Amino acid sequence: MRTYEELFIVNTSATEEEQEAIVETLRGVITSGGGTLDKVEKWGVRKLAYRVNRQMEGIYILLEFSTQTAETAKEVERRLRVTDLVIKFITVRMDERMRRVEKRKKRREKRAARKPQITAPLAPVTPGVRPEMPAAPEMPMPAAPLPLEAGPASAEPAAEN
Repeated sequence: MRTYEELFIVNTSATEEEQEAIVETLRGVITSGGGTLDKVEKWGVRKLAYRVNRQMEGIYILLEFSTQTAETAKEVERRLRVTDLVIKFITVRMDERMRRVEKRKKRREKRAARKPQITAPLAPVTPGVRPEMPAAPEMPMPAAPLPLEAGPASAEPAAEN
């Protein structure tokens, strides 16, 4: 069974009934192809990243469906392409992505099992308390004047001739 996510953007001039009609049409295509529509999410009006067909906003709708064949997904894309109210759409096959994520996760776990474990206990961390930093040595600033020596020679100003 293949799992797909279909995200499409509808023109903001579309009414709620027109949006529902698009979703119902896609539901019919998916079920007639032997698949199931698992989830429908309406994200509402959002700003587009760039102007598409003289539009700066669109209504985002996400469908998640499962099907046996890729032909159903292709038919869904074809229907979205010929629907005038749909501005943009993207189809992502999720089962392949999840398989890659699982494979990567297993590799990380395997690598972590090979690494030696840290045996030294760490100091307890108290929330809101910062650990003490060692004091910096007292050194004059680079452009700071040097401190004057206290003594008889420095008490009197130098006489000019």
